[in-house]
Amino acid sequence: MGIHAIRMPDIGEGIAEAEIAEWLVKPGDVLREDDPMVAVMTDKATVEIPSPVTGTVVWQAGVPGDVIAVGAELVRLEVDGPGNVAAEAETAAPEPPRQAGAGAAPEPPVSSRQAETAPLDAEKPEPEPGPQPHAPAAQPHAAPLRPEGEKPIASPSVRARAREAGVDLRLVRGSGPAGRIGHQDLDAFIASGGLPAPCGPQPDASVEEIRVIGLRRKIAARMQAASQVPQITIVEEVDATALEELRARMNAQGKAGRLNPLPFIARALVRALREQPALNAHYDAEAGLIRRFGAVHLGIATQTPQGLMVPVVRHAEALDLRATAAEIARLAAAARDGSAKRDALSGSTITITSLGPLGAIASTPILNLPEVAIVGVNRLAVRPFWNGAAFEPRKIMNLSCSFDHRVIDGWDAAVFVARLKELLETPALIFVEG
Repeated sequence: MGIHAIRMPDIGEGIAEAEIAEWLVKPGDVLREDDPMVAVMTDKATVEIPSPVTGTVVWQAGVPGDVIAVGAELVRLEVDGPGNVAAEAETAAPEPPRQAGAGAAPEPPVSSRQAETAPLDAEKPEPEPGPQPHAPAAQPHAAPLRPEGEKPIASPSVRARAREAGVDLRLVRGSGPAGRIGHQDLDAFIASGGLPAPCGPQPDASVEEIRVIGLRRKIAARMQAASQVPQITIVEEVDATALEELRARMNAQGKAGRLNPLPFIARALVRALREQPALNAHYDAEAGLIRRFGAVHLGIATQTPQGLMVPVVRHAEALDLRATAAEIARLAAAARDGSAKRDALSGSTITITSLGPLGAIASTPILNLPEVAIVGVNRLAVRPFWNGAAFEPRKIMNLSCSFDHRVIDGWDAAVFVARLKELLETPALIFVEG
């Protein structure tokens, strides 16, 4: 038998490190060749890493949330044959994924994370025997010690204290003559946790610490970077009554797949970008370079159980309305069930974000860097609209669009939003070529 060390592979795209998202095995498990052993997260997506050999897991590097460099040891397996670790190194501890500090000693290999704490627990001195506090036999919510109607024996002062504390004296075992309850018995009952839960709201001093790892850490890092960019947000009201009438008619045709407003907005966005291609771009601040794209790779911000993801509709400029709707639905489903591939979650040139019925009246969407524009869709609702002679009910929604003010001027941003408004209020223009 020998030890085979598996190192973090080069996942590609210039990635130098990856975060452990989830261990799919534990020490003692038998891995067969090509069995998945760990899921790691990069800036792009979560990737499962398979085992290249068959063996038994004897060591793992780190816990979920730890960052492992490409080439660093990830897993050690006990395998048939000599393995790939020298005999003198088998008992040496592999380097941990991150050093605790200069001169820190490496951790010893262990068969489980519980084993790491075992020596520490063994070093704790056992408490010396001493007088044991008096503990009443009654436990919280225990049955009364006395039958119904039999009054416990206690002094008036003990009874008064019990009433103030909300204690049923029938639950308290007395240590005095004939079971008489003294102050010390009442104190012991309360200290043991036998005090019934008080009525009414109570202060809650609990604190839960949640480690920010995985996708949530990636989101936090991207939001932190975006907060350093000067952004301008323009909110515009859109009368979507005609758009909703057209959508209802198209859905009534009975073709496969019902249309929601999002593919109409996507088609209007593609049309508006033809006139203002500067908004379909990335800005590389370090290089001082703007990259304008002919292709519209449309990011669709999607909420998933793991957090916010942005699957990408590739070449939206080449899709018609129903093809756009089908692609948005497919990508959103893949993002939510975790089946979206890495290339489906990167490379967007402009993004749409919508919370649907929860979209509020207005919002301030944050740029999906390095993009320079994002379109936020707010809630659609019936509102009173002044037509010049009277108020009438109209279906209104707001667009909240944010722009990178370093490279997009306010005038250009306003022109773009005005064009989106025009296209959505007169949806026939979306389908007019030329």
